[in-house]
This record gives sequence, C-alpha cells and structure tokens, in this order.
Amino acid sequence: MIKFLPEFGWQPSILTVNEDTFSSKDDSLLKDIDKNLPVIKANSFEPFNIYKKFTGKKKDEQLIASETISRVNKSLSHRISIWIRMNLFVPDARIGWYFPAVKKGSEYLKNENVDAIVSIGPPHTTHLVGMKLSKLFKIPHIPVFIDPWVDIIYYKNFKRSKPTLTLDNHLEKKVLQNSKSAVFVTSTMLNEYIKKYPFLNNKSHVLYWGYDEEDFHNITPKTEGKEKIIVHAGNIFDFQNTPEFWKHVKVEIDSGNKFKIKFIGTVSPGIKQTIEEAGLKLYTEYLGFLPYNKMLEELSSASYLLVCATEPRHVPGKLFEYLRIGKPIIAFGNDNEEVKNILKETNAGMMFRYDQSGAEFLKNSTQFRTDPKKVKEYERKNIARLLSEILANII
Repeated sequence: MIKFLPEFGWQPSILTVNEDTFSSKDDSLLKDIDKNLPVIKANSFEPFNIYKKFTGKKKDEQLIASETISRVNKSLSHRISIWIRMNLFVPDARIGWYFPAVKKGSEYLKNENVDAIVSIGPPHTTHLVGMKLSKLFKIPHIPVFIDPWVDIIYYKNFKRSKPTLTLDNHLEKKVLQNSKSAVFVTSTMLNEYIKKYPFLNNKSHVLYWGYDEEDFHNITPKTEGKEKIIVHAGNIFDFQNTPEFWKHVKVEIDSGNKFKIKFIGTVSPGIKQTIEEAGLKLYTEYLGFLPYNKMLEELSSASYLLVCATEPRHVPGKLFEYLRIGKPIIAFGNDNEEVKNILKETNAGMMFRYDQSGAEFLKNSTQFRTDPKKVKEYERKNIARLLSEILANII
C-alpha cells in the first residue's frame, strides 16, 4: 500500500531490517517503490544463524519456514530448537531487532515531523517497536495484524509455558491499549479480538490484503498442454495437509485423466511425504521460490488454484491474487466461513475441510466464472484509500 498512499496525501517512510538470513527476497518488486522513499535500516540479532549451527546446517544454507516447525523431524536438536523458539523468544524470533530498531527509529523521528506510526506484523516484534516509538515521541500508533499474536497458527500443537503465555498476552494487550486504532486483515480476527479486548470495539478496522492491478498487466500465461495443472503458491505447512485430496487426484490419474501438481514456495516434509505415499511423486513439481512476476505467470497457466486457509481467522493474501487471475479455486480449511463466503460471492470456487477429498470441485469446476466486478473491491489502491482515511481520522 506504500506505493499508493502518496496519491491520498500520505508520504511514507520505512523502518526495516538491514539484512536477515531467513526470508526469501524478490528484488524485482523494488520497481514498485519510489526511489526517493526514505528507508531506515536497523541491524538485527539473528537466532536463525544459531539454529543452523545447532541443527547441523551450513551457514549459507537457505532455511525453509515450514521445516523449522515441522513435527516430522524427530531429531533431538530439532525438538530442542522448537522448544526454545516457542518459549524463550517472545513475542517471536525477531525480538533481536527490537533495540536496534527503536534506536534507529528514534534517530529518525528526532529530525522529522511524523504524524502516525504504522507497524505490520507478524513478526509482532514490529508492534513492540511501534509502541515504544509512539510513547517516546507522542505519535499515534496503528498496528496492522496480518495474523493473530498469542495464538497464531504456527503454535498449533506446540506447548508453550505458562510464564511465556502470560508475558505474550501482556505485550499484546499493552500494544492494543496504546494503539490509536487497530487494523486486522480479516473480519473474523477482528471480531475475536474485540471479544478478548472490548476496548477495541470503536477503534478497529478490517482491511483485506488485496492485490495490485498493475502487477497483472504484462503477465503472459504459458501454453497449457493436455494436463490439468493444480498450483499452490506460498509456504505450506504440515497443519495444512490435504491427504484425501492427494488420494483423489491419484484416483483421477488412474482413471485416465492427466494431472500435474505444482508448488511455488516452501513445502513441509509432512506434505511431501503424504504426496509420495499417495503415489503422486512423478506428477508433482516443487518450483521453490520464484520472482513475483514468474509466480503470477505460473498462476495464470494453471487449470486450478489451491489455497489452504489454516483456520477460521485466516484469509490468505494469495487468495486475492488467485481471484484476480480468475482460474477456479479449490480451498481447504476447517470452519473458515470468511474464505467460503468470499469464494461464493465472487463465484470463484469451493471450500472443503482438510479431511475431505474435494472431488465435487473437480467434477463441477467448469461452473466457476469469477466475477471481476466483485474482485475489483479488493484492489490494493482501494485498500490504501481506506487506510488513508483511517490515518486522517486519528490525527
């Protein structure tokens, strides 16, 4: 949204990390950003470097997000590292950025007139930085929650100690109490937070992640062969596995239908194992991390787009790019009414529970014709306009 905010009277400056050894980067996206945009970078202590040494990985080896919390790996070093991650790094493994970021942010704010501070998390460490700078300089703070804080889905099936949870809840509450306004990227998440913290009732907003229309102007789909191609983009974790769907795809193949599955991004060991057990190894491609425009080309060349909404509060950002591409979408997620309703309103596809096969979708996929007028509501320029209105109201 940084790209569009100047059109609505807001000039952004960015406080970010200097370098990190975990995230995959796509430098091609820099073309979307004004070269004169002020960018302040702060160093960060990187626990992932220690994790590499502890688990026997090479210093320059790229870590895979879904592997770092996978339960398939039973090694002692991996299990110890998960316990440390879940209980000693609060609110998250990026806490090593807090003090350098506060220092660099303070140096900048001493010399600049800034009307509002917006923090984006996770990592929720960014919200702690935003709160600290807000208090030091008496500037209103707006935290944007892409995912929940204390009970984010990554913690599913992992035990966190009572002191850890107490501290994490305390930090979350302090940030939201200090906030002048709070933004959530799903209605379900906002409603749950209001139940937990009633004081949010009159100062919370929903802004969906959306998509940038300009990114789709020069996309050239690859020529589709006789195969039906199913594409998933982004990280996919063990808790997003769809074993019955993989089995059904194999049934389709055994019946004479041609299918191929493509994964863009990281894939957890548990899912790879299930795909292999289903007999789909020869029909599956793992493309890894791709530049954004290449990823969009793969999406536009797909027959079907796969998305896994981890839990009821989760509306994946990639869903909006899928909607803009316009190919039939098969979604999996337990009790996620919000994603289900978005698919229904746009006539884009169907949603199933993780233990369902999705056979009905493949049987009726020709019925789905995404409504472009409905999808246009999620264009990021419109989302940026709404954010600018929130900012204007708080000052």
